[in-house]
Amino acid sequence: MVENVSSPRIVAESRLIAGSAPDVQINLINKHRNDLQGFSAERTLVMMHGATFSSASLFDVAVAGASFMDVLAQAGYDVWAVDARGYGGSSRPAEMSRPPEESAPLVTARTAVEDFGAAVEFVCRHRDILRVNVLGMSWGATIAGTFASEVGERVEELILVTPLWLSNEPLRIDAGGPLGGYRIVSPRAFEAAWRSAAPEHARQDLIPDGWFEVWEKATLATDQASLYPGAIRAPSGAVQDVRRHWTAGKPIYDPAAIICPVLIVAAEWDADVRFDMAHDLFVRLVGAPYKRLVEIGQGTHMVLMERNRRQVFDAIIGYLGERVMPAA
Repeated sequence: MVENVSSPRIVAESRLIAGSAPDVQINLINKHRNDLQGFSAERTLVMMHGATFSSASLFDVAVAGASFMDVLAQAGYDVWAVDARGYGGSSRPAEMSRPPEESAPLVTARTAVEDFGAAVEFVCRHRDILRVNVLGMSWGATIAGTFASEVGERVEELILVTPLWLSNEPLRIDAGGPLGGYRIVSPRAFEAAWRSAAPEHARQDLIPDGWFEVWEKATLATDQASLYPGAIRAPSGAVQDVRRHWTAGKPIYDPAAIICPVLIVAAEWDADVRFDMAHDLFVRLVGAPYKRLVEIGQGTHMVLMERNRRQVFDAIIGYLGERVMPAA
């Protein structure tokens, strides 16, 4: 008789930790396999979301049976996702309870780096490790890149997915006009911009049937205190970053100061972070002991939630696993 051995179960939890300021709490989502034997820097990954959608929305929406975090956990990683203040389950500045025009842009990358740093320090203490792998997506890649350039002793390997970088053209996230403290974002309205980045003939199949509805529901659940029906609130600091840095020729961090291995993942149809931007960043990573640039065909800025998402998963897991023994 052959014994029936079930597949490993994923342990999932969320917790609030103290942020870098007394009144700030940072939300962390953690997933790992229940049979993971011990924790190590090589098997630990801390991730940072982008400018608009929180970590639960970008990394932990289960479609086709699994989320990105689920896939990473099943591959043997202890994976953590961070919400900067003002996003998801983290505390929100008091100004976000008032109309956006009553305050200046909230939560710039500099502020988010402080929150991300607090999260990394917590994970290192909690798992009794000295370093972690770091992943950032879009604006989150700014936070991850800045952290790696300044606190390199904490970073094992760095992964930048569709990373925001210098642009000599306007970027879609900045619609122009005055900036309030936060933006009001409708996932349903966002869908049109999401699909429009792809060629017209590919827009319908870009997101498999049913996936957008699952993502929309999960995204709205990340801001249940929103006073705007069918919409979430997203701090405007990231747009201010675009104006003051990325379209002004003034990078927030120096890629040459990053001394760990780096993987950059770009997407063919990304209209928000064009391939020339990702390549320019790649060229400037002169201090990395090795680096890789992967372009995913037929994908947009939201490639982690599209039909070709598995190519991204495989590229990231393969990169991380090159110097790591298989999970037990």
